[in-house]
Amino acid sequence: MNGPVLRADGITVEARTRAILRDVSLTLAAGERLALVGPNGAGKSTLLRVLAGTLQPTAGRVELGGTPLASLDRAQVARRLAVVPQQTALPFAMRVEEVVALGRLPHEAPLRGTRPADRAAVAAAIDRVGLGHLLGRDARELSLGERQLVLLALAVAQDAPVLLLDEPTVHLDLRHQVEAMELLRDLNERDGTALVAVLHDLGLAAHFFPRLVVIDHGRVVADGPPGEVLTDERIRDVFGVEPALVRLAAAQPAS
Repeated sequence: MNGPVLRADGITVEARTRAILRDVSLTLAAGERLALVGPNGAGKSTLLRVLAGTLQPTAGRVELGGTPLASLDRAQVARRLAVVPQQTALPFAMRVEEVVALGRLPHEAPLRGTRPADRAAVAAAIDRVGLGHLLGRDARELSLGERQLVLLALAVAQDAPVLLLDEPTVHLDLRHQVEAMELLRDLNERDGTALVAVLHDLGLAAHFFPRLVVIDHGRVVADGPPGEVLTDERIRDVFGVEPALVRLAAAQPAS
């Protein structure tokens, strides 16, 4: 595909008298992966919601594959873009495999229902995320970390070329954080999935993402490779901590 798979131009989001995002522009190329980082309240999750089409900006517009996002219906968006939120409440009992199967809804024919290809995609997603031991369980009874992995498997089953994630490791222990990041890198490098992830852990972001976009007070203040973006001065100014206290796991740049 020529041109970016996802583009945001001049995004401004206002709530009452406060601007949450101010004239933010961003492009995501096919097969690229980037992490949005910044302090709490900077506007990262708000930007992700705008990119996903679940929040209308006060000004600016988003294009998905060159088409204005606002002109696409939800099924068209879901075939091109998958979203992993921080957490989703389930209104009624659903087995793990039933939740993952929701990822195939955008691909199902309205009158024909689930196809063998859909069932195979669900099984493959469950296997890839490592959820076999949870099959048959009510997803509402899982731990927050387990539910987060189920949502990730749902997005994998959706098989969209663009994947947006809001704090995908927030409820995971250290081992599962690393495994989730390795899975995302594999989806990007082996499957060509373009990724945008909101992350608070600068070490994980710097180690697993070749491009970091730093947001502070609703504006993009830096965009580039981790080694160029996470300077000592910027860590002090934006995050308010001494660089020595930030354990950057990026001894090697992300590939």
